[in-house]
Amino acid sequence: MSNLNFPGAFEKRMLYRLGSEWDNFKRAHEQSSPVSIRLHPLKKSSLINSEQVPWAEQGRYLPERPSFTLDPSFHGGAYYVQEASSMFLEQALKQSIDLSAPLNVLDLSAAPGGKSTHLLSLISNESLLVSNEVIRSRAAILAENIQKWGYVNCLVTNSDPKDFNNIEGFFDVIVVDAPCSGEGLFRKDPQAINEWSVENASLCSSRQKRIIHDVWPALKTDGILIYCTCTYNPDENEENLYWLQQEKEIEFIELNTNFSWGIEKVVKDKVSGYQFYPNKVKGEGFFISVIRKKEYSESATIKSKKKLVAPSKRVIESLNAWVSHPEKLLFKQHNELVFALRAEKTDEIEFLLQHLKFVYGGTNIATVKHDKLIPEHSLALSIILNPDTFNSIEVELPVALQYLRKETIDIKDVEKGFASLAYEGTRLGWVNVIQNRINNMYPSEWRIRMTR
Repeated sequence: MSNLNFPGAFEKRMLYRLGSEWDNFKRAHEQSSPVSIRLHPLKKSSLINSEQVPWAEQGRYLPERPSFTLDPSFHGGAYYVQEASSMFLEQALKQSIDLSAPLNVLDLSAAPGGKSTHLLSLISNESLLVSNEVIRSRAAILAENIQKWGYVNCLVTNSDPKDFNNIEGFFDVIVVDAPCSGEGLFRKDPQAINEWSVENASLCSSRQKRIIHDVWPALKTDGILIYCTCTYNPDENEENLYWLQQEKEIEFIELNTNFSWGIEKVVKDKVSGYQFYPNKVKGEGFFISVIRKKEYSESATIKSKKKLVAPSKRVIESLNAWVSHPEKLLFKQHNELVFALRAEKTDEIEFLLQHLKFVYGGTNIATVKHDKLIPEHSLALSIILNPDTFNSIEVELPVALQYLRKETIDIKDVEKGFASLAYEGTRLGWVNVIQNRINNMYPSEWRIRMTR
């Protein structure tokens, strides 16, 4: 990678902060960014034997960047392409809260889905994740990635942080991956340098304060706020948290880190956080801090005036065979669509739907067409699918790519009816085998257009 021309004000600040490490910092930006992914803990992947990201159990470094678009396993949710430093969220959670407990968790600025899919892999099945994105177009991308990850205990919303004021004391954990000046992405995305300015960084700092202020009431007493950015700017990191400390009753949670990881602890008075520099870690620039809310907060009363509608008894009896552990699920229906929710979290979801803008929730199971049930794409990718109910067709790469492009596919000697198509053990979606052809049921809006 060629030399980057850092903005003068940024270089001056970083030179003062890094001192003798400045030259190493600059040299790190002349190298290519590490390629990292995070494996799905319940799906198969041939990449499992790659080098592990030290702070994330399922994180892996790849020796080079493949064409993820042309890897069917990526589309089947076998892994998520995620920057390694941001996977430190795993340590923040494991060291601050009991992940085996039934938690209510909010990922406030969730698109495109890296932290939300990571959270789903870490929290218990009895927990609920609200994965929120304020920009509608990005919320649609978020919902697609959540469906590929295949967990049922997630609600995708499209709400402003101030909308969470009405659900006081609801969440045990809130993750705020705050929109920032993006200094930590200069190596990965050189365009970020052109968009950087002192004024924009100051604007980001003000916006971050507003976001924290707006969402703060939704956090329970003794709940955990995880605040992170992809910048080095102290005004957006420790100074914002110093402001929070002056405004609210909080305590900072110290995290254990291995010296070999290269993570730098940042301390300002009683404020503490953790900074990642690309010359010290195998990853990009990143900042994270873990805060416990100590002030008293009223808890929201979980009640809903409008209940979700259940499908007919006949439909429920049919769908019970489609999923594993149907006793832990509740089926609900909206128009022709039947979807599943975790039974123990249905009241909370109905309550949230009164206050938040809904995009996607649970797992879409089937569309009811007259007297027939047509399986939904989400079910094929879901971990709740009963694999014994439907035939599964394992295909090689050329056929898998034809399927993902929504082209006509030809497979001989397969049983009639709905079947899941799989590549290297990862389900990609549905086909419908009829007498003279195979109908490709891959969603048109998800199809890939790359040829090679």
